[in-house]
Amino acid sequence: MDTATISKEEVMRIAGLGGVVVVIRLDDLSKAADLTRALLDGGVTALEFTMTNPQALEVLTAIKSAFPEFTQGTAVIGAGTVLTPDDARAALAAGAQFVVTPVSNFETIKVCTDAGVPIVPGALTPTEIINAWNAGASAIKVFPARAFGPAYFKDLREPLPFLKLIPTGGVSLGNGADFIKNGAIALGVGGNLVDKKLVAAGDWEAIRQKTAAYVELVKKARQ
Repeated sequence: MDTATISKEEVMRIAGLGGVVVVIRLDDLSKAADLTRALLDGGVTALEFTMTNPQALEVLTAIKSAFPEFTQGTAVIGAGTVLTPDDARAALAAGAQFVVTPVSNFETIKVCTDAGVPIVPGALTPTEIINAWNAGASAIKVFPARAFGPAYFKDLREPLPFLKLIPTGGVSLGNGADFIKNGAIALGVGGNLVDKKLVAAGDWEAIRQKTAAYVELVKKARQ
């Protein structure tokens, strides 16, 4: 698949296959390749490297080139914690197939929509969520999701059933199924999956198993 022409809809479809957007927020990305292999082997189809690490975009480019999944259409790779339009342009230049932000910046959203790349901006209240959606978001990162919990998603989607919502912040194996059952299209999972201690120890099998557990949880909750 030619990722230069892949549509926003196709990126979102691929991201949704595994049902988990893995938020990779690490101070040390030296083991990013091994981590990526473990996550992909566990069944996820969307990886997000956050720009809180100054090397994130460099690593994103390298990982995208090294793993055929990202060019063959079986997984997608994106940039997270994108705060400004310039950040978004840098992420796109690095090869990000989608962009995620913690807050809604409408200029940043426009950079991505103009480029034909999905953007998933962060929002929390109904007004923030609908404004970001109307600005062109492909989905909304409801952040921090722990603030209101899974039932909030049902409340949002009753009057706004067209919304595509991804909870992030406090999502775990304990509550993930409830988010899906209440209308989330996927889960955004960071530290509860990318365990810094496991990464430091190089325990890739443990990470693979935990990843598979999240993917299976989503699969069952969707049934």
